[in-house]
Amino acid sequence: MKSNNEEKIAKVLALAKKLNIIVEKKESVIGKNDREAIRHRILNFKADGPSPFGDAAEWERKQRKDRVLPFSE
Repeated sequence: MKSNNEEKIAKVLALAKKLNIIVEKKESVIGKNDREAIRHRILNFKADGPSPFGDAAEWERKQRKDRVLPFSE
């Protein structure tokens, strides 16, 4: 939940406390260096092992084996 109105946040937190709801506050201040690091991790992601979903091209060939598709030969 995001809000710039501290009074409304205080009301929501008071209600959560009354209802025995656990609220965790997370700081979302991300600096330029952090953003660059996150961007780098996303763009350079490499999986450790094979995909648990299998080979997408193989699945597609099996699904479409009864159809003639353009450029298939």
